[in-house]
Amino acid sequence: MKPVHIFLGILCAFALMITLLITSVEAVTYWTPGYYEKEYTKYHVLENVHMEMEDLLDVTKEMMAYLRGKRQDLHVPTTVNGQPREFFNQREIAHMEDVRGLFLAAITIRRACLIFLLAFIALLLLTKANILYVLPRTICAGTILFFTLLSTLAIIISTDFTKYFIVFHKIFFNNDLWMLDPSTDLLINIVPEPFFMDTAARIAITYGISVAAVFLLCLAFIYRFPKTLS
Repeated sequence: MKPVHIFLGILCAFALMITLLITSVEAVTYWTPGYYEKEYTKYHVLENVHMEMEDLLDVTKEMMAYLRGKRQDLHVPTTVNGQPREFFNQREIAHMEDVRGLFLAAITIRRACLIFLLAFIALLLLTKANILYVLPRTICAGTILFFTLLSTLAIIISTDFTKYFIVFHKIFFNNDLWMLDPSTDLLINIVPEPFFMDTAARIAITYGISVAAVFLLCLAFIYRFPKTLS
């Protein structure tokens, strides 16, 4: 393989890995029926916020719609402790506006990665690369490299999740709105820190399965198109 083909193939792998990572986050966040109900039960959220499960799930549904850009505000009426009220206060709404920005930015990054992936494949074709030979091998190599870097980061974070949870917020938020008060802000009660740990683990599993599927598919192509046919 020519060096330019190896380089373009590795870039394809990185674009694909980022796309799968963002899709894994989206899958766990939006596409997992019963996940939130299970977590709310596990961490006794109903007792903490004094709500019925049906009402809390309705609030969660509206919050997810907001994060996806499907609704424009977070004015969600509900019943708390038997009294009608807005679920989110102004501080929570301001914080969730920042969170929404991150979610929408991730979707934009995924679209960009898909465009880059197609562009890199087009460049491989323009430089007369044997796609069926080059791509499976470079994607395997790029996947191993990307997954190694990501796994190293995950191991570092797992040594002190609370510390890096705070670091994450300080990097991506330019205010202190994320520092919610359990006594006044219901949001912190429905998504406690262990919830984020469970979600991160679920995303890791989902991502690992998708990466493994891509890797095995590439191995199948490598077996089907051996070096002698390059």
